[in-house]
Amino acid sequence: MTTLLPPTPAPTPAVPHELLAARTTGPVVVRGDAAYDALVQPWNLAIPVLPDAVLAARTDDDVVEAVRFARAHGLQVTPQATGHGPMASLVGQILVDTKGLDECVVHPEGWARVGAGVKWLRVVEAAAPHGLAPLSGSITDVGVVGYTTGGGLGPMARTHGLASDRVRAIEVVTGDGLLRRVTPTEHPELFFGLRGGKGMLGIVTAVEFDLVRQPTFYGGSLWFDGADAPAVLHRWKSWSDQLPTVATTSFAVFQLPTDDPMVPPPLAGRTTVSIRYVWTGDDDEGARWFEAMRNAGPVILDDVATKPYTAIDSVHTDPLDPIPTHEAGMVLRDLPLDAVDTLIALTGAGTQSPQILVEVRQLGGAVGDERRGASAFCSRGEGYSLLLVGIAGTPGLHDHGRAVLDAMTPWTGTYRLPNFSFSPKDLAVAYDPPTIARLRAAMRTYDPDRVMALGRVLDLD
Repeated sequence: MTTLLPPTPAPTPAVPHELLAARTTGPVVVRGDAAYDALVQPWNLAIPVLPDAVLAARTDDDVVEAVRFARAHGLQVTPQATGHGPMASLVGQILVDTKGLDECVVHPEGWARVGAGVKWLRVVEAAAPHGLAPLSGSITDVGVVGYTTGGGLGPMARTHGLASDRVRAIEVVTGDGLLRRVTPTEHPELFFGLRGGKGMLGIVTAVEFDLVRQPTFYGGSLWFDGADAPAVLHRWKSWSDQLPTVATTSFAVFQLPTDDPMVPPPLAGRTTVSIRYVWTGDDDEGARWFEAMRNAGPVILDDVATKPYTAIDSVHTDPLDPIPTHEAGMVLRDLPLDAVDTLIALTGAGTQSPQILVEVRQLGGAVGDERRGASAFCSRGEGYSLLLVGIAGTPGLHDHGRAVLDAMTPWTGTYRLPNFSFSPKDLAVAYDPPTIARLRAAMRTYDPDRVMALGRVLDLD
């Protein structure tokens, strides 16, 4: 397989960005302007996002004008809201900042409509008074649209499925410069491709999706010393194999710093193991199921309890503030004890692992339910996901990550999670051949001039 992308068209100094500014309500900022850095900065500070110009869109029409302008001048565009998933080599000459598209309406009967700039926290807080919850991610600071278009694998996924499974309608500006409303019956190929295909087929301006009735959950995180990882993770494997689908679980090996005031003192400066758990059914039954993990070893910190859904971030304890990271990952078709031991031997206590996080999420349940509807998400058949996160610039980080992924090759699955794909090559192998064919066909119809920069992933053969 070729791993080189066709080059982004060279910057054109003569492009009249002032014409775009004259047609939009949001400001157009070019490289070198005072406001430029703040507008283009992604959450991952290690990834350079350097378009020639950025439009801070305030309306759908602004997005339409940006796409039409790019098409007329032979340019490519990239959307960005929170900046949690950028790929430097797939940033077009024009960045469309969608934070200003901030509509958020929760309907008490069980659905919501949000703009492309909305983060999950606003939806969670708006839905909670009605006893409702969205299928948000492991941290509610992530944008709704970017997360959902990548499938959306959250802490209730085994019970309720993917965020993209709940989508009712999408409003999107496609590469031909038209704003379309997309549903299962209106532009069905776009409806297929936008759910799992990230931003290949257009810039989403709003999405409508069903909520679930989930006012509370039983869950959180349970922490052990890294030295106890073999016993704890062997127990987790046998225990999680028996879990009903009202439970979603994962584990993480952490190397947390000593100088971060947000890190609880018992966890700082040492290797620890966190067991994450969300039980969506009866609390007492959830507690009985979890007792086996509480008895897996001496507990450092126990945060597993009945909580309102507004406390869902306590399960994964992901960082909030932007940091420079290097991320790598894969899917696993299975996780036998040999695989667990391999992972511990490379990342556990005493290994001097440079990774601050090594995470394994159990899939299955509703994630693997094909009856939830066809979409571009091709990872339903995988058993687990593996994620490695380190601080960019740490000596040996890349080589160590590569060694971990290589060692896990005997259990590697087939199709990556789109939201856990960190390079064009990664994203290209998130899709099976029939899905790639459908995405290419939709691109020929809706983006014939290849205005969407992310669509260049489909040129990897």
